[in-house]
Amino acid sequence: MSKPLAGVKVVEFGQNLAGPYCGQILAFLGAEVVKVERPEGDDARKWGPPFIDGDGVGFIALNRGKKSITCDLGDKAQLEALIERIGAADVFIHNLRADVPAKFGIDGATLTKRFPRLIYADLGAFGHLGPWKERPGYEPIVQAVAGLISLNGDPSGPEARIGVSIIDLSTGMWTAIGVLAAIAQRATTGRGSLVNTSLFESGLMWASNHAANFSVTGKMAARQGTGHPSLTPYQAFECSDGPLMICPGNDRLWRKFAEALGHPEWPDEPRFKTNVERMQHRDLLLAMIADIMKHKSRDYWSGKLDALGVPNGPLNTVPQVLELAQVAALGMFSRPYEDSEALFHGLPVSFDGERAAEIAKAPKIGEHNGKV
Repeated sequence: MSKPLAGVKVVEFGQNLAGPYCGQILAFLGAEVVKVERPEGDDARKWGPPFIDGDGVGFIALNRGKKSITCDLGDKAQLEALIERIGAADVFIHNLRADVPAKFGIDGATLTKRFPRLIYADLGAFGHLGPWKERPGYEPIVQAVAGLISLNGDPSGPEARIGVSIIDLSTGMWTAIGVLAAIAQRATTGRGSLVNTSLFESGLMWASNHAANFSVTGKMAARQGTGHPSLTPYQAFECSDGPLMICPGNDRLWRKFAEALGHPEWPDEPRFKTNVERMQHRDLLLAMIADIMKHKSRDYWSGKLDALGVPNGPLNTVPQVLELAQVAALGMFSRPYEDSEALFHGLPVSFDGERAAEIAKAPKIGEHNGKV
């Protein structure tokens, strides 16, 4: 397996999801990641059922291939040992509560001054500036406060979250990107840096398109369900056996879609010619398309659309996804536990055709105390 970060030493005092996912990314890329846990362990170990070997599957998913040591920050000797370990590492990652690092002398200002080559990644809830910089937060709170829940769901139904852990995992990704950029910068300057990310900033990023549109128009688009606030048609349509997502994202594809529907004249009508006109007559056009598509199966429509090169795909359930030949071909999932059918993800990145991940288990609490 390609290991572009081989030789890079990371100390991760991560908990729950976002911090551990950043560490997971770096571990999959070949870094040695030592996970530091409170003596009772990462809270996520207890999140379940289901469990494997006593640990929640969510914990396992984001902590494979790491080494685990425990540290009681209230114990002076253990704290000093941790600080020395951080100083000997290339990267320190944490998503501790905002007031904790300074209380124990492991805050960014202190450690980057003491260890100038250290890359210190501070992953917070609401950011390192502003009146909320010490406010705690979990993913659902950030989705609520950042406006994301108000944007999602069917227009006629309740508002909805945008997905399980998307804020946590994307913040872990942003933190990993920041760490990688800091490693590249250090190779030139010889100095480390302080990398700040937060769940709230990730939430604002996901809402940024809506914010841009509102800042221009002064209006908020209605929730779209599977649709798009600026494109028509661009959504799922009910077929005789379920919904099919169809995305003719430009006028050329719209013409092909209209041909598949048996109405090649539609793109030449003034009311449907360009996306601007289609948006103006959105409800009418979507109803016309829906009335046609509901009479045939998804396979029927997908076959016609595939032949014309119009992007489309069924709305699958997770079990259906796992049965796809494309999923099997990519080898994205593995079974690291011989006595369990549990599937865990690899990193969605490949180098020279080889996935940047290895089949590994998550460590037990303190498994590597005194060994690393």
